[in-house]
Parts: sequence; C-alpha cells; structure tokens
Amino acid sequence: MSAAVLMVAITYEHDIVATRQRARQIAANLGFEAQDQTRIATAVSEIARNAFSYTGGGRVDFLLEGRTQPQLLVVRVADSGRGIENLRDVLDGRYHSKTGMGLGIVGARRLMDQFEIESSPSGTVVLLKKLLPPGAGLVDAKLLSAVANRLTTEPPRGAFEEVQLQNQELLRTLDELRARQDELLRLNGELEDTNRGVIALYAELDEKADHLRRADELKSRFLSNMSHEFRTPLNAIRALTHVLAQGVDGALGAEQQVQVGYIRKAADELAELVDDLLDLAKVEAGKVVVRPAEFDVSALFSSLRGMLRPLLVSESVSLVFEPAGDLPPLYTDEGKVSQILRNLISNALKFTEHGEVRVSVGLSPDGRSVAFAVADTGIGIAPEDQERIFQEFGQLDNRVQRKVRGTGLGLPLSRKLAQLLGGALTVTSAPGVGSTFVAQIPVHYVEPLPSTPTTTPAWEKAPLQAPVLVIEDSPEELLVYEKYLKSSGFDVVPAATTRQARHALAHIRPVAIILDILLRGEDSWRLLAELKTSAATRRIPVLVVTSVDDERKALSLGADAYARKPLDRGWLLEQLRGATGQEPIRRILLIDDDEISRYLMRRLLDDLPCVVSEATSGTAGVRRARQESPDAILLDLAMPDISGEEVLEQLGADAATASIPVVIVTSKVLEDDERKRLSERAIAIVDKGSDRKVAAKQIRAAFEAAALFEKSR
Repeated sequence: MSAAVLMVAITYEHDIVATRQRARQIAANLGFEAQDQTRIATAVSEIARNAFSYTGGGRVDFLLEGRTQPQLLVVRVADSGRGIENLRDVLDGRYHSKTGMGLGIVGARRLMDQFEIESSPSGTVVLLKKLLPPGAGLVDAKLLSAVANRLTTEPPRGAFEEVQLQNQELLRTLDELRARQDELLRLNGELEDTNRGVIALYAELDEKADHLRRADELKSRFLSNMSHEFRTPLNAIRALTHVLAQGVDGALGAEQQVQVGYIRKAADELAELVDDLLDLAKVEAGKVVVRPAEFDVSALFSSLRGMLRPLLVSESVSLVFEPAGDLPPLYTDEGKVSQILRNLISNALKFTEHGEVRVSVGLSPDGRSVAFAVADTGIGIAPEDQERIFQEFGQLDNRVQRKVRGTGLGLPLSRKLAQLLGGALTVTSAPGVGSTFVAQIPVHYVEPLPSTPTTTPAWEKAPLQAPVLVIEDSPEELLVYEKYLKSSGFDVVPAATTRQARHALAHIRPVAIILDILLRGEDSWRLLAELKTSAATRRIPVLVVTSVDDERKALSLGADAYARKPLDRGWLLEQLRGATGQEPIRRILLIDDDEISRYLMRRLLDDLPCVVSEATSGTAGVRRARQESPDAILLDLAMPDISGEEVLEQLGADAATASIPVVIVTSKVLEDDERKRLSERAIAIVDKGSDRKVAAKQIRAAFEAAALFEKSR
C-alpha cells in the first residue's frame, strides 16, 4: 500500500525547479545520503521537464510504498499529452532526436533503482522508485506526517539559489570522483604488489590441504583396519577367560580367579575402546548411514530404563526417567539417539557417587527439535575443562576419574552423532554440584542438501546450458523443481541460503532465479531488492515462489512473476521459457482407456516442453478436445465406448478440432489398406510395442513436421 507524501503541479517553468527542490528535501528527510539526494532530484527534474516541454504540464506525486522494510520512495510523474511514439526505441537507446528527447528518460532510469513507464495517446505515466537505505529505519505514519508538515513550512528556494546549489553539488561530485580515482590508483598498486603473494599462498594452502586430506584418510583407514584386526584376538581372549572362569577344565584357585577376572576386565575395556574407535572412524570417513524412522520417545525411555538398570551398583544413586509427555513422534535414527543417551547416562552413573541421575526431554519453543537432558549430582566439571572432555581421549584427573577410568571417546562420539543427525551436544556443569548434558535433536531428520560445501558445485560438474538458480531450503521442494525441470533444457542450481546464492552468482549467470521468501532466519526480501538493484543481476528474471501471500510487495520490489505453493509445472515452464525465449509450452491431449499405456506415453513426452492432459475414453477425449483446443492429440484405436477411428471422424467433422494434429499410438496390427486410410487423417502412426527410444523419436519427428516444436539438433 502506498502513502502520499506530497503533490506538485507542473504548470509553469519555474515549477520544474520547485519539483527538483522538493525531491531533494523529501529524500533528505527520508534518510538518503547526499549523493542519492542528488540522483533522485536530477531524475525527477528530468522527467518533470519532459512533461512540461512536450505536453505543457503535468503532476508529480511523491509516495512511500510498503509498511515493512525494505520500503520504496515512489515518484509518479503523469501528463495528459499525446504519448511517446518511439518509446521502445527510446528505452533501448536507439532513438536520437534533435531536441534531445529520450536522453532524460534513459538518464533517469539509470539514476533510480526501478523505472516504469506507460505511454498512450491519452498521456504518459512514469514511475521512479528508490529503495530507502537500510540505516534509515522504518518510516511509519507518524514520521511521514512529520515529514509532510516540515515540507509545508519549508519554502522552496528561488531559481538563482537552485543554480548555486546545483553548482555546489557538481563541484562536490567532481571532488568525490577525483578522490575515488586517486584511491583506486593506490589500491590497484597495492593489489598488483600483493597479487603474486596471494597466488603463492593459495598454491601453498592447496598443497597443505591435500596433505591434510590424505593424512585424515590414512588415519580413518588405519583406525578402521586396526579395529577390525583387534576384534578377533579380543573375542578369543574374552571367550577363553569365560571358559577358565567357569572351570570347564578344572577349578581355579582363588588367586587364579582374581587374575582371570583382571584379564577379562582389561579385555572388556579394550573391546569398548576398539568399538568406539571404529564408530569414530566411520563418522569421520562419512560412512555412517542414517536410517530415519518414526518412533515414540516414551518407548525409547522404557527400553533404556531396562537396559541401564544393571549399571546401578550403588544403592546411594538412583536413575530417574521423567515422563516424556505429549511429544510428537520423532523421525530420525532411533539407534543413534539411543547410543548418545546410553553414553551420557553411563558416564553420569560412573561419576556420581551419591544422589541421582535424571533423564528428561522437552520440545523446543519452535517445535522443530527436542532436547534430551541427562543431569547428575556427581563430581562436576570445571569451566576450563568443559570443552576438553569432547576431545578424543580427553580425560580429567581426579579421584573418581582414576577409579572408573574410561576410553575418553564416548563424549566425542556422542557429539559427532548428534551433529550427524542435525543437532548438537552441550554441557553445563560446576565442580561438586553436578553436570547436565543436553542433546538437541531435530524432530524430523533432513538429508543434507546437495549444495553443501563438501559436494562439487553444479557449475564444476559439467557446462550448464540454461542454469536456473533455485533459492530454496526445503529438500522436498528442491526435489519437486528437479522433477519439474528434468529434460526441459534447464539446469537446476540449488542454493539453500542467501550466502550460497551469492556464491553461485559469482560463478554463473543464470537465465532465471526462483526465490522462496521463507528461508530459515534470513531476509529474502532484502535479497530480492539487491538482485533487482544490482547492475550485474537486475536483468535476470526473478520468479518468487513461496507460501507468503504478499504478491504486491514482491512485484513492487522487482519480481518478474509470483506464485503460491504448491507450484504448477505448466506455469513454471511457461514463465521460464517466456523469460528466456525458449520453445513455447505445448498442450498435448492423451486419449487412451488403459492407465498403464497412458503412463508410458507420458514418459515418451518427457523430453518435450509440453503439458499433458488425459482422457480415459473416446467420448471424453472428443469433449476435452473441444473444450481445451490442444496443440496435438495422442490417440489409441481400441477403446470400449467408441473406437479411435470414430474419434478421428468426430474431430474432423468439427471446425474447432479439425486442424488439430493427431498421432495414433496403438498395439493393433494394421492391414495395409487400414494403415493407408488412417494415415490420411493422422500425421503419424506409432506402434506401442516398438522400442521406447524409437517411439519417442517418431512422436518428436511428427510434432516437428507439424511445426509444434523446433527441430532437435
């Protein structure tokens, strides 16, 4: 919605000077810098001068658009003249007149963020738009009223003063340009001096990164191989100590029983260490598979309660599981969540001599994650040691620690598993008070996006013919775009954040951009404004596809098209092809009573830019052809109500459908005279039993011959 600031009527020549002054005053009151004030005043005065020179007068309205940031200053200049005959040539810079007409329009367009013009024999309307600077703050109705009152009490200057002010602005601009030129010369010199050093540094960093990568791979491979090799002798030692302890080959003495017990305990600790090492190696090598499934937290707590009860060796320590309450079912890897909690609870029981270990869970305020908390009344951890316990083999030195010494891998492994599930593991603790470990786990596990930095960017895999930058953080929505644009001639370049989008734009120039407004915690409106004000991206079509119902704001910020989710594939392809000048979308009607045959025929059209509708009988097909006027028809011959030949006769008898090209797709074996008769009415006959590639090629060739599509190369 737009709010009026001021109106200036252009009746006399000195009104042009007043218009320029008012434009500068309004820009200053709205927080624009001096240079932007000059740009706005110059653009408005040029358009106002055109209105006076060519039509004898007009009207200038100053408006503020938008109730939330970013807001737009909109200047509307309207006249009632005869219009501009060569408007397109003027805008494209091809028109040159002796009076200089067109120079003001082109210059004003360059000075503003957005420029719109409509011209007809009844008059011309020009809209000049400029985004308010981010630091200006939100201009509400109260502030706008104060600006309007200030303008009414501030009289315009005379023509002589205005000329003096323009001269001062010109001198100031020249000084700024000279200073910038000097600064650029200095920076260029510095860049030349440092460029060689930067190149050498990058080469050295690449070499070191390669060494680190190889070392990390060797470490993971060594840990994995070592863990597997250790398991066999360890299992043998544990089995043999069990045989000795049972006295299968004769009873052991009391001292021997103690010795065998020590051997078995050492073997168990070593086996635990080997298992943790193997798990860590798998996580670091990226070989851990997440198997998400829906499960209930209450059931998980019940199984953990029974599993960990044997660890309660002291009556002075109790293990308490608080009720899970009305939590939604979790969709993540239950085994890994259980492993995290087992490590945390067993650690808490080890280092708690008196009191309790309490396990609880709660839903985050936004409902996107749950927090599993394991709180104990044990020895506690000093603040300076709280990060060290998450390092591999990091252990603290105290009385209880020496008595129940572990592997030092449980907490690092638990944190890595939590991060693998998209969450985090943190601790709050104080010596002598106890510790609380909190594992934050998303309610719904989301597969990592293909656009993460560990994957190869889309533009490095293969040359892109027609890249479309899709700024969307939902993997499910991204999959929809990939399905919609498959075999359409467009290549999807995904970006889950505005940062990834800017990185992609630094490497490719997309033919179009699809933007979702609801990116997690990011201002996509600002990104849209940047795309449409930057000289490098303003000509790239931007399609806003979102669940936000604010079409007016999207279009006012420069969006070329707007759609609400869920998205229609036909609309998307039509918009992309219209914006890039590719083949138009054709409408194909498929008439066949067999569902499987219709599915197979739709797949034959995957490589063609078309939208397919279906009819399940001959009668329905004729009716839809009359209603929709498709560009072509795929027709089966054998149908239960009327045959394909009868459909051809009815289509040919109706002037509205007689000219629609028809391709017969049938499994019927045709006699020569029957094939000849059908060929007089259909542009091609395709055998359903033929090879899929051959059938698709025949259909494409028939459509190309009918001039529906450009010939394939």
